[in-house]
Amino acid sequence: MSADDCSDVRAQGRAMSAFQARRRWLTTLVAGAGTLALAGCDRAVQNERIDGVLRSAEKLTLGSQRLVLDHQPLAKEYGAEDLSPVFRSNGTSMPDSKDYAALLQNKFVDYRLQVDGLVQRPQSLSLEQLRSMKARSQITRHDCVEGWSAIGQWQGVPLGQVLDLAGLKPGARYVIFHCADALEKSLDGSGQYYESIDLLDAYHPQTLLAYGMNGKDLPVPHGAPLRLRIERQLGYKHAKYVMRIEVADAFSQLAGGRGGFWEDRGYEWYAGI
Repeated sequence: MSADDCSDVRAQGRAMSAFQARRRWLTTLVAGAGTLALAGCDRAVQNERIDGVLRSAEKLTLGSQRLVLDHQPLAKEYGAEDLSPVFRSNGTSMPDSKDYAALLQNKFVDYRLQVDGLVQRPQSLSLEQLRSMKARSQITRHDCVEGWSAIGQWQGVPLGQVLDLAGLKPGARYVIFHCADALEKSLDGSGQYYESIDLLDAYHPQTLLAYGMNGKDLPVPHGAPLRLRIERQLGYKHAKYVMRIEVADAFSQLAGGRGGFWEDRGYEWYAGI
């Protein structure tokens, strides 16, 4: 190894150390804000000073992550022996929706995933069609902002395949997931859960539209028939009950304008681990 190589390694090490330190600080900060939100202390989370700190830290975190992880490394994967005996279900465990109840009663035979927005070929895909596409299986750790983790196995179609099937139009920057569940009335009055990611994360090989968990069909409490798995981000980004995928150039026009249900309530949009 040359002296230049050694310098590069040391520089990368310093960058990673700084990134990890920032992530530890930010995770603690966001967890505190998240606890306030879950406890109903929206006034504290929406405080302009706290909000400003969160947004500044988020930009630093996203910039650092993109700098040191621009080659799209994989999140750590585990073996079957590492599967958690209990994997909690957070948020909604059964959407309060007549349409969803009808889909469930018919075992999702009538389910269709809508793919639209800035795409060349809008899609309406059945669960059978999604299952017929090239699949990926991965065993990964789910990290919740509330402080718990669990390891599960996920089976599904890489999101990139679905986006390629639809074909992206110029100007496409974000992928927005519209879901069947509603935790409470959203800021736009619709009540529906939504989430968004950028194209770099959308095309990461571990970003799945998962229809299976631990070798079985995805259970309802975990988002059946389809949920997002984005393994390099915290659990609240892993949208459940995905009904529609919208490709857009921005998300500022949606609900509170910050790209997700919890983001509109003070969480950071980029929740990288």
